[in-house]
Amino acid sequence: MSDDKPKLLIVEDDVGLQRQLKWCFDEYEVLMAGTRSEALAQLRRFEPPVVLQDLGLPPDAAGVSEGIATLKEIVSIASQTKVIVVTGNNDRDNAVRAVSLGAYDFYHKPVDTDVLKLIVSRAFHIYALEEQNRQLQAAQLTSPFEGLVATDDAMLRVCRMLEKVAPTPASVLILGESGTGKELLARALHSHSGRQAGRFVAINCAAIPEQLLESELFGHEKGAFTGAVKQTIGKVELASGGTLFLDEIGDMPLPLQAKLLRFLQDRVIERVGGRQEIAVDVRVVCATNKDLQQLIGEQRFRQDLYFRVGEITINVPPLRERRGAATVLAYSMLRKYSGAHGRPKRGFTEDATAALETYDWPGNVRELENKVKTALIMADGPMITAADLGLKPGENSSVTFNLREVRARAERQVIVQVLAITDNNISRAADLLGMTRPTLYDLMERYGLRSPGQAAGTR
Repeated sequence: MSDDKPKLLIVEDDVGLQRQLKWCFDEYEVLMAGTRSEALAQLRRFEPPVVLQDLGLPPDAAGVSEGIATLKEIVSIASQTKVIVVTGNNDRDNAVRAVSLGAYDFYHKPVDTDVLKLIVSRAFHIYALEEQNRQLQAAQLTSPFEGLVATDDAMLRVCRMLEKVAPTPASVLILGESGTGKELLARALHSHSGRQAGRFVAINCAAIPEQLLESELFGHEKGAFTGAVKQTIGKVELASGGTLFLDEIGDMPLPLQAKLLRFLQDRVIERVGGRQEIAVDVRVVCATNKDLQQLIGEQRFRQDLYFRVGEITINVPPLRERRGAATVLAYSMLRKYSGAHGRPKRGFTEDATAALETYDWPGNVRELENKVKTALIMADGPMITAADLGLKPGENSSVTFNLREVRARAERQVIVQVLAITDNNISRAADLLGMTRPTLYDLMERYGLRSPGQAAGTR
């Protein structure tokens, strides 16, 4: 199938009429189906914007029962799709009934191709306008923390902490496994602080050799050591007026920890080879995937430095503990990277969703991002499967026997996933869930899933 032409699904059991219609609509990518099962299979696989459907389908080709049943399922599965039903001559009652069930328009046989082409063209136009409107509405729902996707309870607690801490001058220590997005949180702290106009300067303490790290942090004077041919400003001084992010601080050598502690206490530095004290106004945010309490016990990390950098400590949960988050994050990444990879995908299959939720994610969000990027490149179909992600469903599943807890957890998880799939379009999410918008709003309120513009971190 080509992605260049708009897709039109024609549901018609008459082979001769199939050929005539396919020739008539040569400007579209025409998909053919002769039965309800074939139509639903094509709909799920290709998600055509417009469906042209005959109401007389086998095994009730002389009646409309099968055609009406097919229409109901199409509208249920793809509520945004425009369905044009084709009825028998002067069959006004069934045409009106079809429209009341969700059909976009109707047309009576015998077929006048010019009129039918006009109706189909208008349906595509309306679909495009509605899709553009949905995208504009979604764009207006901006998250308080750009790039941060948080729909599970654990990350919502982190977001609430960020909101409280960001405006303050307190030093923040972010703890979490590798790949959980600690730098993203640090950037969110900076962008929502009074220092957002200043620089955000990051340095990885584990990536720079010990003998160079002091110079990287505090700078050096000309001639301070071999190769120091000019004065160089360090990261601390460079971040003055902004935020300094010290990643992997647990790997900082002990001698340098003492110098960092002095800076945090006095807020002055001396460049390597220099004698002048330089006052620096900077907020310090640190992060590590190490157990600092254990390092303190092993005398590999200073306890006084720990108390100084951890005025506020934020623990970032690993992805495996964030129930339902993997699917939401995957859809967010799908929208972010789909166009960049030149092979847009419409979503994830059921087996892919199951795999996303049951996999243990030892590499956390970074691993998920890599798998989604790889799947976008390698997947052949319009939907990403578990095989495309390199995952198998059913691993590491947990069981609980509290029925109320299971029901509430499942209900919340489904709502979170549907909101992710619909990009927080409340109307479409309510349609997919088979409920009214007020009911969905009530459930979102119960589970703390307000729209991104209403509460921190809901997307």
